[in-house]
Amino acid sequence: MANETEPNNPSLNDAGDSAGLAALISRAARAGKGLPPVDRWNPDFCGDLDMEIRPDGTWFYLGTPIGRLALVQLFSTVLRKDEDGKTYLITPVEKVGIRVVDAPFVAVEMNVAGHGDAQLITFRTNVGDVVEAGPSHPLRFVDEAETGGLKPYVLVRGRLEALVARSVMYELVQHGEEIDIGNQRMFAVRSGGEIYPIMPSETLQRLSL
Repeated sequence: MANETEPNNPSLNDAGDSAGLAALISRAARAGKGLPPVDRWNPDFCGDLDMEIRPDGTWFYLGTPIGRLALVQLFSTVLRKDEDGKTYLITPVEKVGIRVVDAPFVAVEMNVAGHGDAQLITFRTNVGDVVEAGPSHPLRFVDEAETGGLKPYVLVRGRLEALVARSVMYELVQHGEEIDIGNQRMFAVRSGGEIYPIMPSETLQRLSL
């Protein structure tokens, strides 16, 4: 809220300049010790910020990439996606909108332990989150119509997902298997006691021809 910002700190209503960004960095640093309870904060909306997260996970501010990983990691801890489908940076006193082209995070590495029902797939994101795919962090697979490709996502927290990087996706599908789900045979992957369908087995067979 503009009238609740600290003395000598610019309002985020004017966050399009370096002073406004410095104010956001300062407040995010105080809010972002560990993972702050952003889902419990309900500050006033202070407008949109010219900040964008590209599909490869690169953050841009005013059209320029943010090169400092520590700063990107800091901002990532105060991200929240709301029911309106928009993504915001949240501090206890302000809420600013940013643009996310695809997903806010990218899963850049994975590890597989165990087999069958005991199999567990763990992902690491580009900002350092480590999540185990399962009931709390489900996987989903989306057909990319324009390219005919497959895009897997894993839920990181709240409504925030990580797009599984292409190289990691190839590794992921190597752990897939054909499983009967309901009345259909599916090519799917197991993790954390859950089964995540990738595609019908007949589709996989056509692709393999």
